[in-house]
Amino acid sequence: MKIWILADDRAGNVNQLLGIAEALGAPFDRKDIRYTQWVKLPNCLRGKSLLGLDEISKKSLSAPWPDVVLSAGRRSFPVARFIRRASGNKTKIVQLMNPGSAGFHEAALVVLPAHDNYRGKASNVMVVTGSPHRITPQKLQEARTHWEPTFTPYPHKRISIIVGGATKNKPFTAERAIELAAGIKKLNPASVLVTTSRRTPMEVIDCLQKELPRPMFFYRFGDKGENPYFGLLACADEIVVTGDSMSMCSESCAAGVPVSIFAPPEMMSPKHQRFHQTLYRDSFAVPLGETPHAPKKSLNPAQEIAEKIKEICSHEE
Repeated sequence: MKIWILADDRAGNVNQLLGIAEALGAPFDRKDIRYTQWVKLPNCLRGKSLLGLDEISKKSLSAPWPDVVLSAGRRSFPVARFIRRASGNKTKIVQLMNPGSAGFHEAALVVLPAHDNYRGKASNVMVVTGSPHRITPQKLQEARTHWEPTFTPYPHKRISIIVGGATKNKPFTAERAIELAAGIKKLNPASVLVTTSRRTPMEVIDCLQKELPRPMFFYRFGDKGENPYFGLLACADEIVVTGDSMSMCSESCAAGVPVSIFAPPEMMSPKHQRFHQTLYRDSFAVPLGETPHAPKKSLNPAQEIAEKIKEICSHEE
């Protein structure tokens, strides 16, 4: 199976595509695509074309065409449709997120998150809980082996704290950071391991460093040295994650330990709140403040999607 992924400038989308490609277990090519101003045109006008791509990106897309092309988001879908047409309609499109109505039926598979509340009945739609990611048992074991010596001085019960930032028009303030720290203290950790993101406000960082219990490992995004994110997932007894990032929440729920989500309604959009509810409903996590519990299984939508792709391809061989 020859696989391409269309990797644009949205790192979150690319990470999801990589997770699926890796789960397929077959070689894949990453096609980095960059846009021009014409990408702002609606997809009904861009059609099955490379309109909206720069010249270097266009030149990278040529025969031999793949068996499967993975794309994510509205902007890359016309490119996937172009590839399908150029292949004589042999290439199968796997599309993450709703690309709009134009060409929807041409995708072999459209993957939609449960929190989008899809109500249609299209046979080519798959609904999944959470966001596809690259966290696997093997990667967790590798991270555990690598990072456990660093975290040995931090006793169990170890709580890893994954901190993001604000969502659109929803600030993450020092007051909220105090609330987060108070919720963590109620979990009675023996030690805490903290990492922040590029979006974490400095006032939140300062507040958490002051308010969280000791002993504490604290990594600020951009600090010198290796980012310990995977180590925090792999070496935790429990995880607390802020609810602003669907990717961070999904990855935390893949670690196989109890997960609590800090998601005050005032900080979260309705879409984020629906997303959290799907994780609570399926017992992958609880709101911070409720009693955490071990999940029945790890959240791995990338593997579920990969199995569906294999099924589609095997039916058409």
